[in-house]
Amino acid sequence: MLENIVSKISDALYSYILIILLVAVGIYFTVRSRFAPFRLFKEQVKAVTEKPAEEGSVSSFQALMVSTASRVGTGNIVGVSTALCLGGFGSVFWMWLIAIIGSASAFVESTLAQIYKKRGPEGSYGGPAYYIEAALHSRPLALIFSVFLILTYGFGFNMLASYNLQSTFSAYDFYSEKSSPVIIGLILAVVVCYCLIGGGKRVIKTTSFLVPIMGVAYILVAFIIVAINITSLPAVFKEIFKGAFDFKAIFGGFGGSCVMYGIKRGLFSNEAGVGSAPNASASAEISHPAKQGLVQVLSVFIDTILVCSATAFMCMCSGVEPTEKLSGAPYVQQSLKAVLGSFGPVFITVAMILFAFTTLLGNLYYVDKCLAYILKKVPGKRFMSVYHIIASAVIFLGAIMSADLLWNVADIFMGGMALINIPVILFLSKYAFRALKDYEKQRREGKEPTFKASDIGLPHKVDYWQ
Repeated sequence: MLENIVSKISDALYSYILIILLVAVGIYFTVRSRFAPFRLFKEQVKAVTEKPAEEGSVSSFQALMVSTASRVGTGNIVGVSTALCLGGFGSVFWMWLIAIIGSASAFVESTLAQIYKKRGPEGSYGGPAYYIEAALHSRPLALIFSVFLILTYGFGFNMLASYNLQSTFSAYDFYSEKSSPVIIGLILAVVVCYCLIGGGKRVIKTTSFLVPIMGVAYILVAFIIVAINITSLPAVFKEIFKGAFDFKAIFGGFGGSCVMYGIKRGLFSNEAGVGSAPNASASAEISHPAKQGLVQVLSVFIDTILVCSATAFMCMCSGVEPTEKLSGAPYVQQSLKAVLGSFGPVFITVAMILFAFTTLLGNLYYVDKCLAYILKKVPGKRFMSVYHIIASAVIFLGAIMSADLLWNVADIFMGGMALINIPVILFLSKYAFRALKDYEKQRREGKEPTFKASDIGLPHKVDYWQ
């Protein structure tokens, strides 16, 4: 009964409210920025390679890797597989669309996080909770957002990542439905707890090292599989666009349509506009807020256009038919096995371990920042020790719970974040666009862009940019 209720709430949220909000605001931001996510690609690459002025500060690249660690996760494998099996090949098109539209939202929220970031003993910090309080003078709303973020990333997403990881092992003969989830969940919880004890800097160093290796290896294997089956690629594209615009099938059962699954899994994967990435963006030490906004646009493209597409093409080119029974990790494993033999499932298992691990660490980094906001200070060692134990216990529980319930719970919590963050960034977006205009003006003048709050007529008090 609980699964049924949660499923209906999730369907209502994504069938009407969020679809209209995400698409409408994303299109508005794209047009208002004069298509900056596409027009300024060279600037995105330049910004991400820039080193911080002070040694030891968090760079744009490191902030990108933390946000990408959370974005690029098990959803890129299991989420895409689920969309293909339950929503059809057309769902890939809607994943692409939500990423393209959402990239402008990612720019706005991350630029705002930089403008309103706070100064702390270990560098800068911030996120939606801080720009909500600073600009709207509403701590209660900021607290509600923080609670939703903790529920989303500390519980929903981490439990789901844990389940997705353990489900990958179901392809092996040694897997037991009774004992394996318990053992795998326990091992994962212990390893993550050990890493958490090292604090935020260890999280940043770990994700900065693992994410590039993980992403490149995964895309390389996908490229090899597509190259082996290159003759089937035209048919794959035909199926994607045919399924995406099969309006009779879409409106005949919208709750299970390619549109629904494409938007759900696309948003779950790239998180553009949800309000998660700004927590990492605020930590970067840069000379102009617009730089970090442009860097986060790259994260959305890396996640959806590259990694999600890699999974989709690997599966669709394999010749293995997606079915409801294969939904999740089994479909990806069967697809790779059909092309690469026994190496395929092993590779996916290794990829899932790395994806899940970096996702868990990136998610808990966000939770740390929200706990600091709620408590108005960096939590003490005793508090954090208790929190790390609870976070690890949640990861363990996720491994032994129901997949459908976990997907829907994660989607609802994430939807709650988006319903608060999107109207807020829409209201404050004029300051992000003024910052972009100022950035481009300095670039045209041949200057290295720097920023002052007075340059954009910011009426709110901020710690930086005076």
